[in-house]
Amino acid sequence: MSDIPGDLKFLKSHEWVRVEGDGKVTVGISDHAQSLLGDLVYVELPNVGDTVEAGNACAVVESVKAASDVYAPVSGKVVEVNAALVDKPETINEDPYGDGWMFVLEMSDPDQLGELLGPDDYAELVESESH
Repeated sequence: MSDIPGDLKFLKSHEWVRVEGDGKVTVGISDHAQSLLGDLVYVELPNVGDTVEAGNACAVVESVKAASDVYAPVSGKVVEVNAALVDKPETINEDPYGDGWMFVLEMSDPDQLGELLGPDDYAELVESESH
């Protein structure tokens, strides 16, 4: 089990959020999620300017095993995407909490952050799923 960064919040579906300030958050998928999927071969990102709703699928990651939707942890507008992942989706496998980030949202409702799991709760969820 990898270390879960203490500054992140999580969805039960294994997306993470890092609050960047200025009402923006960076979003990616957890180390647990990438290890379940295996080697990623394709990433479909939202477009800059897209509006996403919390809990709705807004991106796709595909491995040799399966394709998986990536859900928006909070509602908002996509202001940046990690275009490097298109050519190197394996970056998510190598550094899911760093260079493997997927997109940045400008939150429309920051209160939604309160509904996400903290690192400890997320670690417990992962533990319970792996037994």
